[in-house]
Amino acid sequence: MARFLLRRLAAVPLTLLGVSLLVFLATQVLPGDVARTVLGREASDASVRALRRELGLDRPLAVQYGSWLGHFVTGDWGTSSTLHVPVRGLLLERLGHSLFLALFAFVLLVPVALGLGLLAGLYHGRAVDRTITSVTLALGATPEFVTGVVLLVVFSVRLHWLPASAQTRPGADGFVQALWHLVLPAASLVLVCTGYVARHVRAGTVTALEGPHVRAARLRGTGPARIVLRHVLRNATVPATSALGVQLQYMLGGIVVVELLFNHPGAGALLLQSAQDKDLPTLQASALVLGAVYMLIVLLADLVHRLLDPRIRLGGAL
Repeated sequence: MARFLLRRLAAVPLTLLGVSLLVFLATQVLPGDVARTVLGREASDASVRALRRELGLDRPLAVQYGSWLGHFVTGDWGTSSTLHVPVRGLLLERLGHSLFLALFAFVLLVPVALGLGLLAGLYHGRAVDRTITSVTLALGATPEFVTGVVLLVVFSVRLHWLPASAQTRPGADGFVQALWHLVLPAASLVLVCTGYVARHVRAGTVTALEGPHVRAARLRGTGPARIVLRHVLRNATVPATSALGVQLQYMLGGIVVVELLFNHPGAGALLLQSAQDKDLPTLQASALVLGAVYMLIVLLADLVHRLLDPRIRLGGAL
C-alpha cells in the first residue's frame, strides 16, 4: 500500500505539469482578443495595445507560460481582469461552495445507491429488480439540466416546497438553511449518478449471494439479515467504491450546469463565466485547480478500493 501511494504521489507533479500546459494552450485558442474584451469595442487600438503589454500578452507563448506557472506555484494567481479582485481568494471561496455541494450530493448518493443496488441484488430477476434497474437507467440517461428543470418546476414552481435558487445570504442563513437551498441541485446530481453505482452494487450482491461462504452460512441456519450484514454487504460495497469515485468525478463536471441552473456561486460557474469574459487569469487558475481536485479524488478512490479489497492489498489478481 505504501509503495502504491508513493508511486501515485510521485506522478502527481508530472501530471499537474501536463495539465497546466494543456490548460494554458487551451486558453490561448479562445476566440477574440482578451484586451479588446476587457476594454470594450469602443476602445482605441492604442489602449488595447497598452493593455496587452500590461497583461504580458505581447510576449512569446513560452515566456507567458513560464511566468504564469512560476507565479501560480508561488501562490500568486493574478488578478481577475473583469472582477478586479485577486483570483486566489475568489477561486478558493467559490471552490469551497462547489465542494460543499458535491459533498452534500455525495452523502445523499451513497445510501440511496447502495440501498437500491442491494435491494435489486437481493431480489434479482424479480419485479423489484427490474423496476429499480429500469428507473435508474432512465434517470442516468437523462442529462442533469433536464432533471434539474423538472425538479424546479415540480418542487419549487408548482408545490413551493423547496427554494429555486441555491444562493444563500452570507452571515444571515445558517447551516441548515444553506443545506435546504442545496436540496434541489444535489438531487439533480444524485438522480443522474444513482443508476451507475446501483448497478455495481447489484452485481456485487448477486455474486456474493452465489458464493460458497453464503451457502455455508445458510446451511448452518444463519438468518437472512445476518448473512446480508456479515457476508453480502461488504463484498457488494467493494466494486461500488470505484463506481462512487467515478461518479464523484462526474459530479465535478456536471456541477457546472447545476450551478448555473440553480444560481449557485461555485467554481464551475466561475470557470464558465471567466471563459465567456476572456478572463484568462481566472480561467487558467480555475481549470488547473479543478484538475488537481479531480486527481485527488481519483487517488482517494483507488486508496479506498485497495483498503476494502484484501486481494489488492496482498497483490492478488482480481
